[in-house]
Amino acid sequence: MASCRASVFTGFQLLVFGLLLNDATPTEKIKNETEAIRWLHDLEPKLSEVYTAASLAAWNYNVNLTEHNNQLQIEASLASSRFQKEFHRNASLFDWKTFKDPDLVRKFKKLTDIGWAALPDEDIKRYNALKNKMGQIYSLAEICEKRPKTATNTGTEKICYSQNPDLTRIAATSRDWDEQIWVWRGWRDETGKKTKQDYAEIVKLLNSAAKLNGFNDNGDYWRSSYEMENFEDVCEKLWNQVKPLYEQLHCYVRRKLMSHYQTNANDFPKGRHIPAHLTGNFWAQTWNNILDLVTPFPNSSVLDITDILRNRGFNAERMFREADSFFQSLGLHPMPDEFWNHSMLEKPTDGRNVVCHASAWDFYNGRDFRIKQCTDITGEYFVTTHHEMGHVQYYLLYRHQPVVYRKGANPGFHEAIGDVIALSVNTPEHMSTLGLLKRTVDNQESEMNFLMKQALEKVAFLPFGYLVDRWRWEVFDGRVTPENYNKYYWKLRCKLQGVSPPVPRSEEDFDAGAKFHIPHNTPYIRYFVSYIIQFQFHKALCSAAGHSGPLHKCDIYRSKAAGDKLRESLGLGSSKPWTEAMEKLTGGSQMDASALLEYFHPLHEWLKRENKDDTVGWEENCPPEAFVSGGGSPPPPLLPLLPSLTAIALSHAFANRFIRQ
Repeated sequence: MASCRASVFTGFQLLVFGLLLNDATPTEKIKNETEAIRWLHDLEPKLSEVYTAASLAAWNYNVNLTEHNNQLQIEASLASSRFQKEFHRNASLFDWKTFKDPDLVRKFKKLTDIGWAALPDEDIKRYNALKNKMGQIYSLAEICEKRPKTATNTGTEKICYSQNPDLTRIAATSRDWDEQIWVWRGWRDETGKKTKQDYAEIVKLLNSAAKLNGFNDNGDYWRSSYEMENFEDVCEKLWNQVKPLYEQLHCYVRRKLMSHYQTNANDFPKGRHIPAHLTGNFWAQTWNNILDLVTPFPNSSVLDITDILRNRGFNAERMFREADSFFQSLGLHPMPDEFWNHSMLEKPTDGRNVVCHASAWDFYNGRDFRIKQCTDITGEYFVTTHHEMGHVQYYLLYRHQPVVYRKGANPGFHEAIGDVIALSVNTPEHMSTLGLLKRTVDNQESEMNFLMKQALEKVAFLPFGYLVDRWRWEVFDGRVTPENYNKYYWKLRCKLQGVSPPVPRSEEDFDAGAKFHIPHNTPYIRYFVSYIIQFQFHKALCSAAGHSGPLHKCDIYRSKAAGDKLRESLGLGSSKPWTEAMEKLTGGSQMDASALLEYFHPLHEWLKRENKDDTVGWEENCPPEAFVSGGGSPPPPLLPLLPSLTAIALSHAFANRFIRQ
């Protein structure tokens, strides 16, 4: 790493010094646009080289969590930040805001925004150390208990459960109230609770970096990616557009949960919130793992190909090959050799600790693109695989752009592209085409079951996707301080999501930090945006593919016309405002939830009929007992069920409903 860094900086310093000697003095700015174009041309290979080195170091750490790799990642990150400071300082020698060429102005504007790299070296080291520390706490977290060694041995042994696959499967499949609380509370004790102090320090560092880049705070900086002055208002408008559908879904699901957990009826909040531990998901962000409890018509078919995939001998690579085939059927790029040679498609069995959270990687050299995913052979992961490969397809389509433009049109675009493909893949029609399902006869009952399954993921997620960064924006601008991190987080969850904690919480807890994106400082509003615009994309692509009929039955597989639409829009990268990329794909330039509402219209009408005798909505305030001023609830007792948890975690029956995080 040291030699790579030295070669990069030697070349760059020569470039900078030549520019200073020939064209500028410290007291004047360069107005010559031709000179600016030449400087950018010379900078391009250096940008690629440095970003490749930094990405490779980050990859090596993520797939092998050792202190050695941690230090190499910190060194590479520091080298990258020094490089960015240098080109930022020299870009400032140009009077670029007065340039006539709008593309040149856009490039310089992006180059002079260097994020946390604007911090002093010592602060960058501290930032990376804190981020990696929090990331390790999250990735290595386990919930442990003691249980009898054998039926005849009175001794005990310590049994520990990691997030993937053990705890995720238990959360997804357990239907025992107390066992679900044990997992829910234990995960938060082992993750968020241990990172609150470090997170408060990172907030200060991120705000300092944002101010050095000319923003009010880090929330202001993150929102700037959308190039909209009223982005917060747009998000609120979108949420209000979909809220009536979510409220109907919430009412129906809560009633079904109360029916199932009748012995705990008195434990349901009086304000009609859903207890957060009952949704089959660590964070109650998606609810599709409780489909068995809320299926509208249990005697009719429900889309689930997990057993079929396993019975046919699918492994991780075969699932990715199927996803690759889908994109090629649209006339798009096949995955390059580097993808198959270097990706981590399964959880390693060699003892390495890794970050299992699925992610796609661009190494900025136009050749190397990878996915890191601990794939399980389930229907959910079959869809997830297509989603992650959608990111890589986006990378491939804009790899011809200058490095500064190798991003999505806005952060939500990248997530939406993966999901818009999944909307076609995750249909009975597509599964039948692949021969994974027998072709079924259309009927209303099966249609409602399918739409309910989709809504438990797509609609249930919307308030959570909206509130995570609503919370962080107010943390960054100082309205929410460490003294009320947790209380305000739950205020938003109760108000917007209608979900409340199953046990009392306090400011000793830090429940936001139990979500991957908080310790890893990944903006989250992109997912809310993507869940809206993916339906706009889906409708436009279905139209291009010549689909007729309900939107939820569309499959764009093998449509070259749909592929052409994607290529034209995605190939822009971030070289144009996202509104132009949106217009090329959909014909419109605004984010709008109408297509989502059209997709779920049959279910929405059905839910309104089902809920006609119930009260729709919930109280905005959390239950009085949800928050205490002391240390929260006492540690959970040893549960009688725990001796069986290992069997539960490893059972294929429970793995069938394993959901990607």
